[in-house]
Amino acid sequence: MKKDITTKPIIYIVDDNPAVRDAIRFLVQQVGLTAKVYISAQEFLDQYQLGMRGCLVLDIRMPGLSGIELQEKLTLVGAHLPVIIVTGHGDVPITVRAMKAGAFEFLQKPFNDQVLLDTIQAALKKYDIVWEQDDKRSNASHSLATLTRREREVLELLRYGKSNKVIARELSLSVRTVEGYRANITEKLGAKSLGQLIDLVIKTE
Repeated sequence: MKKDITTKPIIYIVDDNPAVRDAIRFLVQQVGLTAKVYISAQEFLDQYQLGMRGCLVLDIRMPGLSGIELQEKLTLVGAHLPVIIVTGHGDVPITVRAMKAGAFEFLQKPFNDQVLLDTIQAALKKYDIVWEQDDKRSNASHSLATLTRREREVLELLRYGKSNKVIARELSLSVRTVEGYRANITEKLGAKSLGQLIDLVIKTE
C-alpha cells in the first residue's frame, strides 16, 4: 500500500445503496467536510493508502467483502482511521464484532442526521491526537535517517546514558571526536537536550 500524503480529513462513505451514499455525502458536505463515496468495501480497500485521514462511514452487509471484514483488514494493517458502522441489519453479535475490531461507533438505519454528524466530528477530534503522534513519529524517522552510521552508534550509546568518555572508549574514538558527533546529531535532529534526542528515538520504535 502507498503512503497517502493528503492530511486534510476526508469522510469516506462505503455503502452499496446509492441513495444512502448520496444522502450521507450531501449531509457531510453541508457542514464543510470533504466526502468520497465507494460502492463496495472492496473498492475502498483497493484504493486505500497508508496514512489516509478522516472517518470511514461503513455499511455492514454488502455484496462480496462485508463492512466488518473491511474493518478487520484495516485493523490488521494498522490503519489509523475511525470507523462508524451504519447499518439497517444490526444485531448484538455484529455490534460486538465491530467494536472488538475497533469501531468508533455503531448507528442503526434510519439514523438521525445530527447524531451522525456529531459522531463524525467526535471521531475526527479524537483521532487528531493519533494523527499528530503519527506526524511526530514520521518526522523523527526522517530526521534519524539523515544520521551517518557512526552518529547512530553514538546516539544509541547516549540513549543508554553513557558519557562521552565511555562512548569514546567503546568506539575507540577520542572524547573530542565524540563531542563532535554529538554536536552534529543535535543539529541534525533539532534537539535542545539529551532528553529530546532520546524522545526522538523512542518515537520511531
